Amino acid sequence: MFDCLHDMGDPIGAARHVRQALAPDGTWLIVEPIAGDSVQQNLNPVGRAYYAFSTFLCTPSSLSQDVGLALGAQAGEKRIRDVVTAAGFTRFRKIAETPFNAVYEVRV
Repeated sequence: MFDCLHDMGDPIGAARHVRQALAPDGTWLIVEPIAGDSVQQNLNPVGRAYYAFSTFLCTPSSLSQDVGLALGAQAGEKRIRDVVTAAGFTRFRKIAETPFNAVYEVRV
């Protein structure tokens, strides 16, 4: 999934669906906007832009859907880990990052 999990109203439900569809030895790659786990970590030029996007696009999109978890564009590693763990995945790690994105590897 590329830059979309944070926009979903029910990202845990989507993660459960991925888990059901994934082969037992499969890998799920998630690319999400780079974000820290606290507001202070996101007070930089990229974080400020992502907060603006989140306010006008990401959060309203999620809230308009069933469940409406509203992770927003500044869902840091901990929030993404919480989503995949709630869906039953047990292995999660960041495998790459750029100034704009984080890439996570998720396995059962």
